[in-house]
Amino acid sequence: MELKTPLYDCHVAAGGKIVSFAGYLLPVQYTGVIKEHMAVRTACGLFDVSHMGEFLIKGADALNNVQNLFCNDFENMYDGQVRYSPMCNECGGIVDDVLIYKVSGEEYLLVVNAANRHKDAEWVKAHLFGSASFEDISDSVAQLALQGPKSKEIAAKIVPEEGIPKKYYSFVKDVDVQGIKCIVSRTGYTGEFGYEFYCAAADGPKLWDILLEAGKEFGLIPCGLGARDTLRLEAAMPLYGHELTDDITPLEAGLDFFVKLGKDRFIGMDAILAKGDPKVIRVGLKITGRGIAREHCDVYSGEEKIGVVTSGTHCPYLNAPVAMAMVPASYAEPGTKVQVDVRGRRIDAEVVPLPFYKRA
Repeated sequence: MELKTPLYDCHVAAGGKIVSFAGYLLPVQYTGVIKEHMAVRTACGLFDVSHMGEFLIKGADALNNVQNLFCNDFENMYDGQVRYSPMCNECGGIVDDVLIYKVSGEEYLLVVNAANRHKDAEWVKAHLFGSASFEDISDSVAQLALQGPKSKEIAAKIVPEEGIPKKYYSFVKDVDVQGIKCIVSRTGYTGEFGYEFYCAAADGPKLWDILLEAGKEFGLIPCGLGARDTLRLEAAMPLYGHELTDDITPLEAGLDFFVKLGKDRFIGMDAILAKGDPKVIRVGLKITGRGIAREHCDVYSGEEKIGVVTSGTHCPYLNAPVAMAMVPASYAEPGTKVQVDVRGRRIDAEVVPLPFYKRA
């Protein structure tokens, strides 16, 4: 049976087109993917991301566990900082990609992908050691993402100045947003300036209404999964199940920056080291022919099949079709000409640097 987020009734009332995603009934769009995408790039959009999972690791050995589970380094984090990291299996593949919030030296909040929530919970529990406890608090949390260049002005109307995080990938806890206790973080999955709000599930609908009302004068509109996907793709952000899987290493996915091989150890480190330089790598493709490359389309060099598209669409802000693909490292140089098989028809494409879009 499919689940509903605490904001389900808000989406229905707003005319959201409901679809099934990661076991939840969620809006794919309200007024249209293109309009919602452009709102986030030029003004602001509001997303319900309450389907995401939230875990707590607490205890004297909380940091040691986080260091072991994730390939990024958390030794030098300050309280109130957020850090992104892949979580690897013993073979170096990616179990999930996660945001880690340092609440204190003995408490970390992990935000995981909805489709991986239960898998991740079992993985973390199976590898927990020492003086550390694990709790899955996902069902008690609502999460809203306010994304776009007008986010700061909207947040300033309802959030006390001391409750607005100043640095990218930082957060403030116990923020009073018109009577609702929130975590406010400067994070997002759109490639745009924005914030994410975490509150009690029961307060989610009220917070949704507060944000929409505050944003009216700035052009804020509710946005669905469709725009979330085109926005993240335009910003070349990887999506689990597409660019990230149990068989793809962080180095192959182009996430080298988040892999700290100088650490004492983390799960999967030995396998990543043993594999050496990646033989296959994630690249960006600019479609130069007529057509749109989609997930699972094969990539060719001449008559040789060399790779596969992991995500592809027509990006509204760039007004161009782009894709991400996994190809041999020897074909990863920008400017390399390839072709993509789209329903039996070859269309021309060119390898380009990532990201496709970067906020000015």
